[in-house]
This record gives sequence, structure tokens and C-alpha cells, in this order.
Amino acid sequence: MPVPVTETPYLITAADPREPGATALLNASHTLMQSLFPPEDNFFLDIDALCAPDIRFFTAMEGATCLGTGALALRDGYGEVKSMFVDEAARGRGVADAILRRIEEEARQHGLAALKLETGNVLHAAHRLYARHGFTPCGPFGDYPDAPSSIFMEKAL
Repeated sequence: MPVPVTETPYLITAADPREPGATALLNASHTLMQSLFPPEDNFFLDIDALCAPDIRFFTAMEGATCLGTGALALRDGYGEVKSMFVDEAARGRGVADAILRRIEEEARQHGLAALKLETGNVLHAAHRLYARHGFTPCGPFGDYPDAPSSIFMEKAL
């Protein structure tokens, strides 16, 4: 069942991944992914890549504190969800839901037909988040190999 749109106490805005709070969360995410998956199965974008013109990067802010990040990579006919990460202390508070809603809104504004994503097979909370938002399993897409530790999901818009 899709997550209803609700008001959020977090400010979800387009941001620069080089801002200190965003960079700290991205580095924490990259460290976690490197601890969980072999190098050949890590497909995260580095901070410089998140500054590319085809990337829309967002942060969830509570006051001056960056609680979460997420990005939309504009692809041919679809958008790819990238760099979803929420500070451990803020998990379970709807931050990821709010970021994902903002990514979907951005994709719709660009007239994209679908959202797709790749996530790790052991990231069960992420799987539940994406399923709540209407994502369903699919096969590899784009340049992704059929990596053993990857789960691929998509959502028609």
C-alpha cells in the first residue's frame, strides 16, 4: 500500500552534496556499504558524481541538522533513486519517506515514466521502505550487472 502524503516536520530541499552535513551522511553511507558488500557490488555515486548536471540531490533538514539524503539520477525515460541514507538517530521518524516522496515529485516534474533503483540484498529496512512506496522487484537495468548482492526495484509513475 503506498504511503499517504502527509505533512512533515523536515525541510526537504535541493542541496549541494558538498555541504558538510550532507557530506558526513554520504561518507557514513559509503562506509556502511563498503562494510556490507564486496567492492564490485558497490554502486554508490561518490560526492563529485552527485554534483553532475543529471543528478538532483536532496537533503532532509531539521533546523541546521542534516538528517537524510537522497538523489534522483535523470536517465533516458526513467529516474534512478540514488544515495538514500538517513542518520541512524533519525531512523523510524519518516525522514526516508519524505525524501522519497520528494524524489518522486521531481521525477514527475521531469515527465519520467518510472523510477528504478538498485539496493543491497541485506538492506531489509530499505526494501520495506521502497515496497511501501509502490516499488516492485525487477531485473537489472542500465549498466548494472546481475550482482549477487543487488536487489532491483521499479515503480511506474
